[in-house]
Amino acid sequence: MLLVSLMEMEKKQQHEHAYSLLRECLRNLRLEMPDEKGFGEGAHGKPYLLEYPHVHFNLSHGDGITACLVKGLECGIDCEKVKDYKPNVVKRCFSESEKKMMDDVPEKEKDKLFYRLWTLKEAYVKALGTGIGYPLDEVEFEINGEDIDSNVDGYSFRQYLLRGGKYVVSVCEKTKVEN
Repeated sequence: MLLVSLMEMEKKQQHEHAYSLLRECLRNLRLEMPDEKGFGEGAHGKPYLLEYPHVHFNLSHGDGITACLVKGLECGIDCEKVKDYKPNVVKRCFSESEKKMMDDVPEKEKDKLFYRLWTLKEAYVKALGTGIGYPLDEVEFEINGEDIDSNVDGYSFRQYLLRGGKYVVSVCEKTKVEN
């Protein structure tokens, strides 16, 4: 289940709103939202539900957007408002083919392409639960319209462009259970 909310609010309110979206998702699954003591934390800080280990969730919020994803397998979500792209992040975190993609796109499309690629990378590391220390330049994406290809096995990706491409939401979902 995926819920996205577009509204301006302060950073602290965004965090609280993300948890209200989680509450709504759990309610739709006929599960109760736990209090603060009902959450555990993975090795790198990714929260999980102590009482519902089969339910995986991830939250994201940014400038005017909040999102929640709840699945039966590990998942990650990232949402961003499209702003000026960050050339230093491209140099440090993008693969060679992604850098070429950025070089080849018309100048007016660079910001949106940057956030499309960046949110995919963020959603992936959030699904893994490893944090931003993961070598992001090793995760590679190719975007062909709505199709997203990657060099990552065992995960699927999808993306939503909202308000005419002003916001990007990327979702990463584990596709198979490991034995």
